[in-house]
Amino acid sequence: MKLVIITAVEEYERDVLKMFRQANIENFSSSDIDGHKNAAVLTASSWFPSIKGGNESQMFFSFTEERYIDQLFEIILEFNERTETSNPVRGIVLPIEKFI
Repeated sequence: MKLVIITAVEEYERDVLKMFRQANIENFSSSDIDGHKNAAVLTASSWFPSIKGGNESQMFFSFTEERYIDQLFEIILEFNERTETSNPVRGIVLPIEKFI
């Protein structure tokens, strides 16, 4: 069992949900997050601190088998290659030592 974490700008939420289905990952969770690039520059250039400097993004995660993660990563790679963006879908995998 492994933990896969996927991040994407909010615009790609439906695409990522489709990717999970295509990879046969049926159980996963998601959360709204703010994505930042060069946070120090964004903070310093803001005249109004109450204005958020980040991009509305989504984080998806699932505890699943490695074979499904391999499929998911292939799908993400294909998506990123055919989509022109400065915010590609990103993914990481973490090993799980113990679980209940």
